[in-house]
Amino acid sequence: MARLYADENVPARVIARLRKLGHDVLTALEDGRANKSIDDEIVLERSIQLARCVLTNNRKHFHRLHKIHHDHFGILTFTTDIDANALAERIDTGLGANDELEGRLIRVVKPKT
Repeated sequence: MARLYADENVPARVIARLRKLGHDVLTALEDGRANKSIDDEIVLERSIQLARCVLTNNRKHFHRLHKIHHDHFGILTFTTDIDANALAERIDTGLGANDELEGRLIRVVKPKT
């Protein structure tokens, strides 16, 4: 299972479900870095220090950072969904399809209904 670093914008219910699915999730809040307006580059640097894949819905900024920095342990971006369980399942599927996360950008999007 994946080692994730959840940005402060990841809903707690999604984090709880990912943990139940067996993922090792460390949140920015647990790391003492929430509610401090920390720059996205610093979030990425912290995830590199911890050897964890960033989990965020801040797609625009992290897609740009991925183009600049390929020396990370993965970036997974997602579109918002009020169904936390469905979102966590899509994230889990996205992670499962990628055995090696290092240097990868994974996009998880809500299907159109």
